[in-house]
Amino acid sequence: MKLAIIPARGGSKRIPRKNIKLFHGQPLLAYSIAAAKASGEFDRIIVSTDDTEIALLAEKLGAEVPFIRPAHLSGDHTSTIDVIQHAIQTLQDQGHFFDFVCCIYATAPFLRASFLSQGVQFLINCPSASYAFSVTTFAFPVQRAICLDASGRVGALYPEFRNTRSQDLPEALHDAGQFYWGRCDAWLRGDVIFSACSLPVRLPRHLVQDIDTPEDWLMAEHMFAAVLANEAAQS
Repeated sequence: MKLAIIPARGGSKRIPRKNIKLFHGQPLLAYSIAAAKASGEFDRIIVSTDDTEIALLAEKLGAEVPFIRPAHLSGDHTSTIDVIQHAIQTLQDQGHFFDFVCCIYATAPFLRASFLSQGVQFLINCPSASYAFSVTTFAFPVQRAICLDASGRVGALYPEFRNTRSQDLPEALHDAGQFYWGRCDAWLRGDVIFSACSLPVRLPRHLVQDIDTPEDWLMAEHMFAAVLANEAAQS
């Protein structure tokens, strides 16, 4: 049994009502629900929210809202694991049990169903792994990052790599912020996601964009339009 949980709280300070704000003509939340449905991987797709408007929209879009998330799990500092644990435990109290649980962020308009399928297959094929989640490469070598001191002067974050050619530096990856597959018991134990117990599902950079600020939103809209245009040209 496989469960998708889409966290979508009502509060968002930097982009008000972000999870249901229209993105290329659809509420942002719609893309995550559509990708989960298109994958065919899930026995149930639920949205965990504290917000009545989001709950009604989620149900209209084809997801379930079997509970309203309590306020103490809807703040700025609530962790993803806390939200997923609450959802799993609430469903178990209702008599529903799952083997694999996927957290899908509501802010993932670039999410593709094929990557969701790839993630759960990784876990099925590797019994020792607890999680599989989306990653992508940094656009620039992280070892060549710069920083500013207290007076605003530039310095090297890693001085030992100051003169190393970029092609000689190892590739670095970062969380793509789209989905996190996990074994149900791993979520409930609170196993660390960013650790050796996880497997990476690699995404191309043109399908990855955080949407945390108005600038992020604008960048995502431009990228999304470019992806649509490219897909139309190839069809």
